[in-house]
Amino acid sequence: MTTTTLAVLVPLLPLLGAAAGLLLGRAAPGFVRPLAVLPTVAALVLAVLVAARQGGGKAVDAATQLTPTGSVPIELALHLDGFAALTAVLVAVVASCVQVYSTGYLRDDPRYPSYAALVSLFTSAMLLVVYSGDLMVLLVGWEVMGICSYFLVGHYWETPEARAASLKAFLVTKLGDVPFLIGLFALAAETGTFRITGVLGAVAAGGLDHPTLVALLLLAGVAGKSAQLPLHTWLPDAMAGPTPVSALIHAATMVAAGVYFVARLLPVFTASAAALTALAVTAALTMVGSALAALAQDDVKRVLAYSTIGQLGYMSGALAVGDRGAAVFHLLSHGAFKALLFLAAGVVIHAAGTNSLAAMSRTSGLARRAPDAYWTMTVALLALAAVPPFAGFFSKEAVLVAAEHTALGDRDAAPAGAGWIVLAAGLLTALLTAAYATRLWLLAFRGRGAEAPDHGRRRPAAMDAVLWVLAIPSLAFGLAAASLDDWFDGNTLTPTTTTAVLGTGLALAGGLITHAAWHRAAARAAHAPLGAVAAHPEADPAVSEAEAIAAHTPAYGSIASAPDPADPGRLLLGPLHRHAATGFHLDAVYTALFVRPVRAAASLVRFLDREVVDTYVRGAGAATGLLGAAVRRAQTGNVQTYLSVLLAGSVVLAVAAVLAAAGA
Repeated sequence: MTTTTLAVLVPLLPLLGAAAGLLLGRAAPGFVRPLAVLPTVAALVLAVLVAARQGGGKAVDAATQLTPTGSVPIELALHLDGFAALTAVLVAVVASCVQVYSTGYLRDDPRYPSYAALVSLFTSAMLLVVYSGDLMVLLVGWEVMGICSYFLVGHYWETPEARAASLKAFLVTKLGDVPFLIGLFALAAETGTFRITGVLGAVAAGGLDHPTLVALLLLAGVAGKSAQLPLHTWLPDAMAGPTPVSALIHAATMVAAGVYFVARLLPVFTASAAALTALAVTAALTMVGSALAALAQDDVKRVLAYSTIGQLGYMSGALAVGDRGAAVFHLLSHGAFKALLFLAAGVVIHAAGTNSLAAMSRTSGLARRAPDAYWTMTVALLALAAVPPFAGFFSKEAVLVAAEHTALGDRDAAPAGAGWIVLAAGLLTALLTAAYATRLWLLAFRGRGAEAPDHGRRRPAAMDAVLWVLAIPSLAFGLAAASLDDWFDGNTLTPTTTTAVLGTGLALAGGLITHAAWHRAAARAAHAPLGAVAAHPEADPAVSEAEAIAAHTPAYGSIASAPDPADPGRLLLGPLHRHAATGFHLDAVYTALFVRPVRAAASLVRFLDREVVDTYVRGAGAATGLLGAAVRRAQTGNVQTYLSVLLAGSVVLAVAAVLAAAGA
């Protein structure tokens, strides 16, 4: 088989698995799990073969024209370079792990067949985005992912949180689609093609007349899809969905697609210094703001959600300084350890019976009850904090090195100011990332208090096995990437002494400061009255575990929702904690600026429709009824009455005619 044929089969297999799963979900439920897992694993095998054949060398292109459009043609095209090959492997690895994990996590869920089919369709769409060589086909794959995410985030539709989160995710990402689509049309109009190779060739030849306008429109769409400031607020709320869905969306699909898109079209953005500066500022604010917000969250999954936003800021920062190799390197590294973090968090939540770090910090023994999650999550948090030799250290250092070279003028692909912005924000975020990673680990696994009751929930072996599979790249991928320079535009991925010392030093400082703050906060908490904290009532047996977790129901009475006096985040952030916990009130700002005016306008339209338009309609009907009643009364059946009326009418007409003639 040729490389092109194998590449076509990679997204096709999960698509066929999704269709078969939907068709056989009710008729043959025993085939649902094999149809969910096997096509995705087969796609992984083929993606690895495609990557091995591509080998980081010259890109492989193939295309066939679809129905003629009469103007700019749309083609079913493939573009396989080193970035595409490695990203497809990552997507397939994470999707396969998610499908295997879900067989245990949702083993008792009656909606598992539709869930598994949507995950397969989601995977197929992302692989289409990765391999696509035509921008319109890429957009189709992106939109399919958006639709699937709406249903997957709202999987627990019985809970109001899931319904609101799915609707919010859909609306915010669609809001970004408007400028994105305009930007694509403008780009195609100026270059004469939707083919990525054609667009890049036209840009290299100076065929882009309005690079700043096009780049800013595309970045607005990417901000919505990839949860960048200011359109990032949907991502933390999307944690109301099942934990495997969170891993899929955050690690290798959906939000990462925006970074991948900018990396594919980076020359379009480097043609505009203003666009790169705007991207650098957005990335810096996203990095720092999300890290502060993560340091104040109580929900485990929301901590990881804000962490994802911050890591996407790192990737955007690498693109802002013109280094797509560093951006994609961090995308791949982050995909491995973030998938591990979410899936391990699912095991921890399964064992603890709650999402709340406050509840976990008041109990002990969680590390002993979930040892696989404890060790693998520790590895993933070390990778997140960029501690050597874990994968996150090498990929984050690649971003900082790129920013350093740009700031010092060693590269002219981007303004030096953008380099300084990204470098300063990246170093500050390294400190904050280590702080919230350490806080999460301490509160989850070093809780102080009575041991939490065992609710008798036993995890399937598949859930723990997947964690160790993802722990391997979280630990070793950074070391292996040193030999993959050819896959990343030939750029070296080796850290420099300056950034390595600064980054690692800040990471260690963040961890040590948080550890010291935890001890101080715990000492204060020891003198606080226990109150309801002393009791650990059993969870309500009438509420399923999945429903309780999705609805953020406290598993131990009031302790899950009570403020935690032992939380080091409160001590570190001080008065900023209250604002950081709410995401700096951006949701409230959007509610005041957009939601309330739209609802007020809707209420006005409803009032006008009911009281004005309907009044005319009702009036017309009533007038017709009254006229009919009057005419009906005149129909007496008396011939003499009819003749008298006819004669009177004739007299009136005659008099009127005479008066009219006299007046004339």
